[in-house]
Amino acid sequence: MNQDDKDKRFQEAALPHLSAAHNLARWLVHDDHDAEDIVQDAYLRAFRFFAGFRGGDCRAWLLTIVRNRCYSWLRTKNATGNVGEFDEAQYSAGVEDSSGAAGINSTDPEVLLTRLDDAARLNAAIASLPEEFREAIILRELEDMSYKQIAAIAGVPIGTVMSRIARGRKMLLQRLQCAEQKIK
Repeated sequence: MNQDDKDKRFQEAALPHLSAAHNLARWLVHDDHDAEDIVQDAYLRAFRFFAGFRGGDCRAWLLTIVRNRCYSWLRTKNATGNVGEFDEAQYSAGVEDSSGAAGINSTDPEVLLTRLDDAARLNAAIASLPEEFREAIILRELEDMSYKQIAAIAGVPIGTVMSRIARGRKMLLQRLQCAEQKIK
């Protein structure tokens, strides 16, 4: 296989998953710019080792690489003490643009503001989950990955994935209920 064929095959297989890769990285490292760097590095690694990819689920394969790069980056950053705070505004940015996609067909400013506030609270609640639960919730609920795919990405048994998702959902519900009570 010549280089042009390899390039084309990689682009066809990997580029459709760029958005999912960035989304996972952003949620794991809490920073858009760092997520972009990590995804770029992950895609370079994936391209370098694409000859070893034997087919199957390219999305799961790529997200495994992204996940591993995120955790390597977090270990390095934690070792140097450069961990930043969660920026809620960053995770609620763009919600205004997605209001139509979320089923918000109202032009009433009060309804729109309530929906935006709900989205911001949900994003903050997801971000506050422990890493393994946040990762499972993001991959299942936002990236619509199967339990089997998540197990392959995280390198854990399917039962562990199911448990993490169930426990993550329960924690998420508790956090959202606490946030709701604070508002009242």
